[in-house]
Order: sequence, then C-alpha cells, then structure tokens
Amino acid sequence: MYRFASALLKTHTPAAVLLCTLITMIMATPAAYGQFLNDSIPHNLPEVVVTAPTPREVIPGQKLSGPQLQNLSTFSVADAIRYFSGVQIKDYGGIGGVKTINVRSMGTNHMGIFYNGVQLGNAQNGQIDLGRFSLDNVEEISLYNGQKSNIFQGAKDYGSAGTVYITTKYPTFEEDKKYNLRVGLKGGSFGLISPSVTWEQRLPLGFSMSATTELTSSHGRYPFRYKRIFQDGTVAYDTTAVRENGDITALRAELALYHTLPEGAWDLHGYYYRSNRGLPGPIVKNVFEHGQRLHDESYFVQSKYNQRVTDHYRLKVNAKYANDYTRYIDNEWTSPIYVDNRYLQHELYASIANLFELWDWLKFNFAVDYQLNIMQANLINFSQPTRNTVLTALAAEAKWRWFTLQVSGLGTFVRDHVKMNESAPKKDIFTPAVVLSVKPFEHEEFFIEAFYKDIFRMPTFNDLYYTFIGNATLRPEYATQYNLGLRYAIAPNTSWLSALELKLDTYYNKVTDKIVAVPAGNMFRWMMLNLGKVDIKGLELTANALAQPTKDLSLSGQVSYTYQDARDVTNEKDKNYKHQIVYIPRHSGSVIASADYKSWGMNYSFIYTGERFNAKYNDDNSRMLPWYTHDLSFRKVFRFDHRYSLRVSLDINNLLNQHYDVVLNYPMPGRNYKMTLLFKM
Repeated sequence: MYRFASALLKTHTPAAVLLCTLITMIMATPAAYGQFLNDSIPHNLPEVVVTAPTPREVIPGQKLSGPQLQNLSTFSVADAIRYFSGVQIKDYGGIGGVKTINVRSMGTNHMGIFYNGVQLGNAQNGQIDLGRFSLDNVEEISLYNGQKSNIFQGAKDYGSAGTVYITTKYPTFEEDKKYNLRVGLKGGSFGLISPSVTWEQRLPLGFSMSATTELTSSHGRYPFRYKRIFQDGTVAYDTTAVRENGDITALRAELALYHTLPEGAWDLHGYYYRSNRGLPGPIVKNVFEHGQRLHDESYFVQSKYNQRVTDHYRLKVNAKYANDYTRYIDNEWTSPIYVDNRYLQHELYASIANLFELWDWLKFNFAVDYQLNIMQANLINFSQPTRNTVLTALAAEAKWRWFTLQVSGLGTFVRDHVKMNESAPKKDIFTPAVVLSVKPFEHEEFFIEAFYKDIFRMPTFNDLYYTFIGNATLRPEYATQYNLGLRYAIAPNTSWLSALELKLDTYYNKVTDKIVAVPAGNMFRWMMLNLGKVDIKGLELTANALAQPTKDLSLSGQVSYTYQDARDVTNEKDKNYKHQIVYIPRHSGSVIASADYKSWGMNYSFIYTGERFNAKYNDDNSRMLPWYTHDLSFRKVFRFDHRYSLRVSLDINNLLNQHYDVVLNYPMPGRNYKMTLLFKM
C-alpha cells in the first residue's frame, strides 16, 4: 500500500495530494464526517423488519435475492446469474473453471461487476472470474442493462454497457441478541467439501461487525463423453473419459465493520481470496491431461460513506485499494517451453458523488472518480504500464406523476505511462445516456420504459502492452444501445395470487471498432487490431409470480426467454459477413419454480441454450448442438427453539445427465449431487 500511495504522490499534483488525504481521512476517522443515510437494501426477518429508504429505480433491474437466491441449486455467483435473461456465461467446466459473463452479446469487457457498491477491477484483461465469488454470504444479485437508473451513484456506475451488483448480507439482530452465528458445510460430487463460518456481532456506539470465512476443496474429476461426427454423419470417435487437472483449493475471508447513525451509516470492508487450481485445458486430438496451473492471491479494502448534509444535499464517498497477484504455470508435456508468468496489479480508487434535490420533481448528481492502475510482470520487455483515469458524471432526473426522465453524461480522461516501449495516446471521451419511464394509467402498474446510451470500453493492458501482441495505437471499442420495454405488475389483495410481473424488452446494440486478435505471421505471434463491427438485435421476455394458496403453502416462479440476432457486419467481402457471432445462441431461456410447505421446500430450475457456432464462419462444422439442464433441490428446516435452526438441503444438478460443452472442447459435468447443512444461532 505504501509503494502504491508513493507512486501517486510522486505525480506532485494538488489533486493527488488531496486524494491521498481524503482516503486517509475516510479510513481513519469515518465519524468525523457526521451522519448519513444508509443506501443498502431492506432486510426482512420474521422477528424484526429493518428498512432503509431506497430511491425508486426508473427501470428496475433483474434481481435474485433472499430465499429465491438461497434455494437455487447453485454454488457461485456465476451459476445464479445464468437465470437472468440475455445472459451467456462462458464456463470452462467444474467448480474451479473460469466463468465470465456476457450480456446481450456485448462481450465480457463491457460488463461492470460491483461488489457492495464498488466496482471490481482487472486492468490486465478486463475480465472478472465470477466463479470466485461464493453465494455463501450473498444477499442479492442484480443485473442492469445500460446502467442502474438511480442517479445518486459514482461516475464508474455510468461507465459500462451493463452492470452486475453483488450485495453481501447485512448484519441484523433480534432485540435481545448481540450476535448471530452461521456454520455451514457443503459436500458433494467431484470430492467437493466446503465448510464456512459467519459471525455477526453487535458492538457499542451503533457499530456492528461481520466476519466470514469459507474453504473450498475439490479434486474436480468427472466423467464426460467425447464425440465427433463428420459432416456426412459418420462418427469419427465416441468415447468416455475422466476430466483431469480440474482440482481447486480456495480460501475466502471477509471482515466488515458497519456504523449506523440517525442520519446514515458508514462501512469498511476487507476481502481476501487465495486459490490454487488446475486448468484442465481443451480436449483436442485425444489429449485428455494438461499441466497448466493457476495461483491467485488477491485482497482489497474498501470503504463507503453516505450522508445527508441538508434537506437538499446528500454526499456519497467511496474509496478502495486492491492488490491482485496471479501466477500462471504451463509445464504441459506437449508444450515446447516451460512457462512461469507472474503478474501483480495495484488499484487505487476514490469517488465523490453529490446529489442536489432542488425540488421534489428535480434532482441533479455530480460525481468525480479517480482510479490508478499499476501492473508489473516478469515477462521479457514488458512495458510496466501505469494508468490514471478520471471520470466525471453529470446527471439530472425530472419526475412527474406519470413521467420520469433521466439524462446523464460521462466524461472519461485516460493517461497511460510506461517504463519501456510505446505508450498509448491519451483518451478524452464523452458519452451520453437517456432513460425514460412513462406510466400512462394512474391506477395501473403499467410502464413504458426506454433508454439510449453511448458507451465504450478502453483497451486493456494486455490489448495494448502484452509482449508480442500488444498494440499501443488501439482505439476504444464503442457501443450504442437502444432499448424499448413494457412492464406490467399486479398485487391483488383478495386473491391467492400475491404478485405477478410481466416484462418485455426489445433492444438494438451497435458495436464499432471492435478489438480483435489476428495472427501476425504464425500462431504464436498475434496482433490486436480494431477491425470488428457487430449489429445486435434482441428480445427478452420475463414473468415472475408469487402465490399463497393456503396459509402453510407458498409458491413462486420465474420464466425467461431471450432471442438474439448478433451478426458480424465488418466487411461485405468477408465470407462470414452477417453470420452469427461466436457462441451466441439465437434462443435461450430458463425456468425457476419453488414450493414451500411449512418447514419443507422444493426447488426446480431449468436452463436452455439453443444452437450456437464456435467459429466466425457459420457452417455444419462450427455448429454446436443445443443443451439444457434440469436441477432439483429439496430442503427441510429443523427448529429447536426460536434461537436455533438447522437447514438441510439436497441438490441434484443436471438431472438427466446430459453431456454438453459451453465452450468447445471444454466438457461440462454430468449428473452431480450436493448436500448442504446450515446451522444458525
């Protein structure tokens, strides 16, 4: 941390000195800022209800939270996000396999992933492995296309084509309790064992604390089917084998401190993750065993502060320091050389957002963010880049009884510096967005929703400076998004149907200057270029329902369907012109159904992914067959008195034992089982 702050101070700018002073004050003396308003989500318990005012979103995002999230047969955040419409998860298989998200065919690098309100960063390649984040301590996952339509947020929140917000559990206590304890144990197929402990403690003077740790271990071996059929229908080979080198040992630890005051709250959150995993590699030419290994060690410390200063002004301050170490080892027997690459990233981030509530119908937000990224590596002739990014956002919201309009503009100013080789030129970019919601009928929860947004993604350090393939002259990859949707919700008071929401969205995305890798002489030397143009048209349908036919029986369900037409329109002379882009299915969908009767419960989930292509040129050789999975979960809660409970659940995933690939030649597990014990006191 000292070396990182020193690098910032060596710039000798007043802004740098002010920033370091601000961060020190936030970390050291949060109470000095006074009282503020907690913007966390409401938390409901049978014994007590804790609420916090949350501004209504103009266009609500897709959400999984509370019991619905807990009841899914999922292990990580990536597994749960698969049930959102418009989402593709690139999954390389197994518990330890890397999992990244792609929404509406925009690409992983256009997604912003936020953990407790602060964005997770990876300046090296721009991708966040969602498989690293367990659901053990997660309260809610939400997904927004375009941007979150709540203007009181930092400038980074405006800076992505889509955002995912992961919110961990907030400590809540019964009136006569000073602590909560949760002890969990997961075990199942592929040698999985995962114990976890969470301790929540009420402290004096309005403070509370939460500490959680989880260990995950799995040998990762599972049987799979390896089959190849020629274009004429002849079977080239059809065999079964065992997936090797998919083991993982991972440790996660989190410590959080919260302070709630009459006018708000402050929190400080620390996160540590360490893993040692095998990378099973692709199954190509009957090679079933691979020798690649990946070691990760990362931690971050972040603080959030939110205060109502006056009746017309609110202040929000975020700060974060992150350190990420990655070691990639390739001792594959088929590889001509031994590889041992080590990467170290530092990130410093600070944000100030100011909300001016001039009248009940008119609000303004002005936000300024600063981010510093430093990357080091043991690669020969590595550029050792440093990136300074300043983001400024100005947003306004006008709200009437039947009409809400938000307008925002984001200015992004990027300066890179390198110790060797060529540095990328400076980037100064302005991108606007407009969000609109119309409620034409006063007594009906029917909404017409639309948004327009221009956005871009900066080339990553790998794109610009990676040895042999970097290109310092790359331009940012731009995207324009259009969305028009209808949403209808009912909540009848006299019917057994408690709630029903129907939503339809149509969208058009246009990507230009798409960054692609092309061979430069041989397969071991590539170059990054701005070549691509992509047109994306799509439709999403979602239905959610809650019902309580009897006092003891409650039912819930969610159905989603997505149609995507994502075509490469780079060059009319290319043979793949107007072909569907790689790995994007035209049709996909999911179903979630849950039933609870007294202390018993059952959950069913279904995921369908239609025909895709694994190459830019769509033909029979690149066509991948559709796949679908059925998952079942059974649960029972044993209550010993009002203080102690034991939750036992059994999950059966991929019930029909379907063999499929999400990514070509990376086979996924067949039928597998998991049992979870969760003790609370």
